[in-house]
Amino acid sequence: MEHRSGSVEETEQLGQALAEHLGPGAVVAFTGDLGAGKTAFVRGLARGLGIPDRVTSPTFTIVNEYEGGRLPLFHFDMYRLASSEELFDIGWEDYLARGGVCAVEWSENIADALEGDVVRVDLRRGDGENERIITITPEK
Repeated sequence: MEHRSGSVEETEQLGQALAEHLGPGAVVAFTGDLGAGKTAFVRGLARGLGIPDRVTSPTFTIVNEYEGGRLPLFHFDMYRLASSEELFDIGWEDYLARGGVCAVEWSENIADALEGDVVRVDLRRGDGENERIITITPEK
């Protein structure tokens, strides 16, 4: 399903709405250019899960963990990973087993590791400066 967002707040609202439908072990796989709004969408996911913490990009830490909501949120940034082998080295399977939601930015870098209940979210810049075209595709 395609959505148009005209602001960071609208992008966060889409993330919040999606979070209400996610269950334990869900994976949300993001694609999109740098600055397209992936982290804003994840902030909305966190809010929708009832997580009170400030959500930031895990660019240098690879993964940020957030708890205190309906489900834990594990926010991954795969930009620096060269392959899915590196993902397994940091404990990907352990995160999946913990029953939270895994939000994966730059998921195309580890596409062969993503299976099961995956929701794909593609964010692209629209015509206006703040416009984003967000395509959400559930896979079963």
